[in-house]
Amino acid sequence: MYEPNVVGDWQEYDEHAGLRVRVHRLEAAEPPRGRDDAAGGLTYFTVRVTVENRGAQPYSIHLEDGQIDVRVGPDGEGAFIDWRNSQFIEGFDVYPLRRATAVLYAAAPEAALSHVDVQVQLRVEDEWADRRLWTGGIGVLEATTASAPASAGQHSLAHQVSAFLKDQTEPGTA
Repeated sequence: MYEPNVVGDWQEYDEHAGLRVRVHRLEAAEPPRGRDDAAGGLTYFTVRVTVENRGAQPYSIHLEDGQIDVRVGPDGEGAFIDWRNSQFIEGFDVYPLRRATAVLYAAAPEAALSHVDVQVQLRVEDEWADRRLWTGGIGVLEATTASAPASAGQHSLAHQVSAFLKDQTEPGTA
């Protein structure tokens, strides 16, 4: 079964030597130029997508609207993307040992933010790279989850990811 990346993990592209990408800094944050009227009653959050070139040649990259998809909650509903406040990468040459970062502002119901999936499809040298998926959550609900039964923590995404990583690092497991 395909396992998504955890927010913060780097993912390398085999077809572009030295090029790697990650989704990170998933956190609650207000947009810099004010809230969009369409996001009334929703909680804003931000996520960063960084592309790094560890190879020997520069790559021209594009990471624009429509190439980042954000889904929230257990049913994978689409988050509201605030295009006006977001910053994308539009035709940027990433030279060796350099990075470029896109900052995306989105909004969703607060209860759905404990499960956030971000899918990225980078365009490199005018060719589409494979889609990559990261999963994580925002601890906006920490105060309410503390009063939940202890057994609920066994089924949380964070617990499942921790258990998976622990299984991978133990000797004798493949």
